[in-house]
Amino acid sequence: MSDAPVRVRRVLATEGERLRALRLEALQDAAAGIAFLDTYESAAARPGSFWDERAVGAALTSSTAQFVAELGSAWVGTATILVPEPALPDYFGRVREAGTALLVAVYVAPQHRGRGILARLIDAGAAWAGAQGCGILFLDVHEENARARAAYTRLGFTATGRTIDGQNGRELEMSRTLGDA
Repeated sequence: MSDAPVRVRRVLATEGERLRALRLEALQDAAAGIAFLDTYESAAARPGSFWDERAVGAALTSSTAQFVAELGSAWVGTATILVPEPALPDYFGRVREAGTALLVAVYVAPQHRGRGILARLIDAGAAWAGAQGCGILFLDVHEENARARAAYTRLGFTATGRTIDGQNGRELEMSRTLGDA
């Protein structure tokens, strides 16, 4: 592959079709069945307007930001940060406190893993979450996804001791303090 540097940036509001393509790629990954709360078939069936709206929300709101890792013109990874509305349930029905953010929809293309791309995506997301006033970044990782758990631990996340039984099985909650919080 190229020696070009990887660039991490927030998606643009006009990149709905590219978001769709990257999501479909991620959902074909060997770990997708335990890593995502979505299926390839479901995502592929969504209309272009869904992806366009998702791009606008991920690019322009203060409640969601999606970051992509680019190698040249190719997208090789992604991570999304959600800032949940306090007192409203998240995707697992948990109510989050103000000042917290959630890391979701993380993916790095297999041929680009182990190159620091995940750390750069998470650091970009953490910086954005901190700028939104968040002091803690949470994530959920399937108990059987040892590779992801190890990567998140290396990047400063620790298990909170909380688990939840999701649609794909048991998820472990991990967190990382942001900034001076």
